[in-house]
Amino acid sequence: MKSLNIFPVAALVAGLGFAGPAVSAQNNEMTVYKNPWCGCCTAWAGAMREAGYTVELVDLDDLSEVKKQASVTDELAGCHTVIFGEYILEGHVPLQAIDLLLAERPDIRGIATPGMPAGALGMGYDENAEYTVFAFFADTELAPTVFYQAGG
Repeated sequence: MKSLNIFPVAALVAGLGFAGPAVSAQNNEMTVYKNPWCGCCTAWAGAMREAGYTVELVDLDDLSEVKKQASVTDELAGCHTVIFGEYILEGHVPLQAIDLLLAERPDIRGIATPGMPAGALGMGYDENAEYTVFAFFADTELAPTVFYQAGG
């Protein structure tokens, strides 16, 4: 069994915005934590680049520590976790939800598209695909709320 050494991951996470000053999302910079073999995460990151964002990919075999530091619960988990300025983007968040996040700048930890919904960005994008993007908080005891409804 492979043992997980979380110290390098914790240092990496701390250095990229979970502790200390956050990189401004206005700079369009995001760091995508993903598994090395995940093609849909790579496709989502490619869509972000095409939309004008600067994307750094960080491949990790185990994202559990990153998700924990980002306040992403099991119910909200997607297949990649993104640091985007002061916010977390979890999973296949559509561009429309990111635009709304930047326009409103709500006092939340981030937004999440749980699971891997068919038709979501990076998952064979279909503008009519219906799925929910949730807002979540640093305090994981607070219930997530609907932030954006895709499709339909």
